[in-house]
Amino acid sequence: MGRVVAVANQKGGVGKTTTSVNLSAALALEGERTLLVDIDPQGSATTGVGVHPSDVVASIYDTLLERGATREIVRRTSIEHLDLLPATRDLVGAEIELVTLPRREHRLYEALASVRDHYSWVIIDCPPSLSLLTVNALRAADGVLVPLQTEYYALEGLTALLDTVRRVREGLNPTLTLDGLVLTMFDGRNSLARQVQAEVRTHFGDAVFETLIPRNVRLSESPSHGKPVLLYDPASRGALAYRALAHEVLAQRDGAARASAAG
Repeated sequence: MGRVVAVANQKGGVGKTTTSVNLSAALALEGERTLLVDIDPQGSATTGVGVHPSDVVASIYDTLLERGATREIVRRTSIEHLDLLPATRDLVGAEIELVTLPRREHRLYEALASVRDHYSWVIIDCPPSLSLLTVNALRAADGVLVPLQTEYYALEGLTALLDTVRRVREGLNPTLTLDGLVLTMFDGRNSLARQVQAEVRTHFGDAVFETLIPRNVRLSESPSHGKPVLLYDPASRGALAYRALAHEVLAQRDGAARASAAG
């Protein structure tokens, strides 16, 4: 069964979608069958892998409202081993429509049940809010990966997110884990960025990935070309960083598997 990872942070502009798209691409390029799930009404992860909203006939909106089988909505991308469950702006209405439906927090979990066995990884790009869509993602996930921008307000809102994770663990998904925090938009020339990194590592220790995602022009440019940076400029610092993050994520999985087998 594939591992489901929700990439979540209710604070906008921290590199959440960039991380979802490029980590998914990096895992796929390592030969891992990967499904990128876009549950953000902005649909940026969808366009980030080259799928235009006008080309999407059915989306995750239809899946959540049980208007289509998930396996029929999943589509291939231009990257071998990487598939997409796309989002469009129709998803804005899902928040309102889900409120009155039974098992509203479990819709994504149930939708992914029929396809997750086909993948090694399912990466969910969450919206920048602690909404019902995010709760659905946390219910469906095995773990949460949190991008944190290395700026003054980096930890702003993190307490609320971790509290939401705790509540979901207590009420909906007892096996949900914190897979880790990844520091994004890092500029080593900036003393504040270095200070934020030190504070986060002191406070969270091993929960922080070693890989630092740098501020990188190529990372900013690649979405406008509908490509992950690993295809847009494979030799760029941003691409190399996401490859390194993928290696850490894979090592984390393999370490957990060995520990489980030994136990």
